[in-house]
Amino acid sequence: MRIALGSDHGGFHLKQAIKEYLDSRGIINHDFGTYDAGAVDYPDYARAVAEAVARGEYDRGILCCGTGIGVCIAANKVPGIRAALCHDTFSARAAREHNDANILTLGGRVVGPGLALEIVATWLDAEFSGGRHARRVAKISAIEDVYSCRKGQGGKEG
Repeated sequence: MRIALGSDHGGFHLKQAIKEYLDSRGIINHDFGTYDAGAVDYPDYARAVAEAVARGEYDRGILCCGTGIGVCIAANKVPGIRAALCHDTFSARAAREHNDANILTLGGRVVGPGLALEIVATWLDAEFSGGRHARRVAKISAIEDVYSCRKGQGGKEG
């Protein structure tokens, strides 16, 4: 498994803990930044990670910001991305099993590193269940197709 990582300044320290955890499990990962706690704009890092996952260069991604909300919103703008903000292990498991979430987002000011690493482990170890959930994920992709630039101009049917 290959994981793309990214954060803004609010999620920097949490991302560092996650990177250490991934390394300890022997999981290949690449850090798309930021590389210190200086103020930066979260959409830049969310976009870089989301595009790398959407292109298939990485199997999944993990993004951190202060709340996890901003990076989640930004990542979900990239076609093919299903980013999920999780604050607990139940949601992390469901995000993978039911929604085939390919990016996990976390808030460095919301969850502590201990819980965050449990969430990451749960999300990494869970697999998409398919079945009725595949039909639902396909419907999400169909909505995305209608509004993305892949169909017509400006997201409108051509």
